[in-house]
Amino acid sequence: MKKIGFIGLGTMGAPMAANLLKQNYDVTVYNRTSEKCRPLAEQGASVADTPREAAEGQDVVITMVSNDDSIRDVFYGENGLLGSLRGGMTVIDCSTISPSLVKEIASAVSGLGAFFLDAPVTGSKPAAIDGTLVFMVGGDAEVIAAQSDVFDTLGKKVIHMGANGSGAVAKLAHNTIVGINNLALAEGFAIAAKSGIPADNFLELVQLGSAGSKAAELKGRKIIDGDFSNQFSLALMLKDLKLASSLTDSAGMPSPMLNLAKTLFQAGASEGYGEEDLSAVVKCYEAWIGQKIGGQEL
Repeated sequence: MKKIGFIGLGTMGAPMAANLLKQNYDVTVYNRTSEKCRPLAEQGASVADTPREAAEGQDVVITMVSNDDSIRDVFYGENGLLGSLRGGMTVIDCSTISPSLVKEIASAVSGLGAFFLDAPVTGSKPAAIDGTLVFMVGGDAEVIAAQSDVFDTLGKKVIHMGANGSGAVAKLAHNTIVGINNLALAEGFAIAAKSGIPADNFLELVQLGSAGSKAAELKGRKIIDGDFSNQFSLALMLKDLKLASSLTDSAGMPSPMLNLAKTLFQAGASEGYGEEDLSAVVKCYEAWIGQKIGGQEL
């Protein structure tokens, strides 16, 4: 079995690493907050003290961290993993970061004789737990094929988007739609609630009608129940929308819906909802209409 270093044990990374352990891979984990390593150590993982140590002697290194600054530290920091790479190793970065940084890291990894795939995911926490993530991957097709066993353990589908950087672009375009769809759901709920329509009835209509969406499927009941336990945080959605906005700005492309979504998620973050599920953006609408979507007054 392959030896795998796994760096980043947050909402997504921890269950992904656990699924590798369940399939008897030899896994070494690292997380900046070391306490998050303990549950995986109890499942059989080795624990590294630095990213460099986590990558030492591995066949594959998987990174899943939150932003550009964090990934720079993981790769280029004093104890960054670039110091451990050798020819033939494969680095799979599942983070959602800027495409320009992806290309920079891919070049650095390639210069050391290793292979690099940018492979962000969709599916959020439930899919990470179930091993049913969808990977959108930038990189060489032969390298992707060589890691099919790893991808099959973690997900249900790999979609090859093109060269390095294309996976990152696809993820930002995808999450632009996710953010906009979640705002559309929240706004529709608010219109119905303000007019006295029961939220359960309205959700049933949405799910059966042309307004049906993954947002409604995954977040509709959470909104009605006021359950904003984190599957994918509002703060991370805002981060992705900012990255997408920077991408469209650099391309000279108008993106009015993206920019409106970014503004509304920024409002949610400013109200203190950043560490809650992204569906908590509905609280902005609830404040505007003066009542909970479920019918209670604020």
